[in-house]
Amino acid sequence: MPERTGIVTAGGNPVTLVGDVVGVGDAAPDFTVLDTEMNPVSFSSLGGGVRVIASVPSLDTSVCDVETRRFNDEAKKLGEDVRIITISMDLPFAQKRWCGASGVEHVKTYSDHRDASFGTSYGVLMKELRLLARAVFVVDGDGAIRHLEIVGETGHEPDYDAALAAIKELM
Repeated sequence: MPERTGIVTAGGNPVTLVGDVVGVGDAAPDFTVLDTEMNPVSFSSLGGGVRVIASVPSLDTSVCDVETRRFNDEAKKLGEDVRIITISMDLPFAQKRWCGASGVEHVKTYSDHRDASFGTSYGVLMKELRLLARAVFVVDGDGAIRHLEIVGETGHEPDYDAALAAIKELM
């Protein structure tokens, strides 16, 4: 499995990203994660249209909380043709609890804890922590990646404006 360094830090400490490298214009790789009821869900089963994948280290941290709530608010405005999902290594039970307590209804959360299928398919698995790096991928209706951002420090939020501009360009 490919490994890359010098891209992401966690708490200021360099980490190694494990997995395939994807870029703008590439076909979005398929992967399988778990929903909040422990059911496997493949990316290909989510259908077409514009899809946004936000990967976060853990919903139970302040920056991930802020980010997921922000995308939930944006999802309300974007309509049903845009689906936003958040993927973390959190257990499905924790994700379900967090969504219920946070009122997040427009973003679907999925867990990559079992196989790291998403993390290794998109090259965002942090080897040292076995968590996902903070990243945003915007996928068009044909399944191609049209925007991606791997945030350089896991404690920082992504560039929401850039992601939203990419989404709106595809609508």
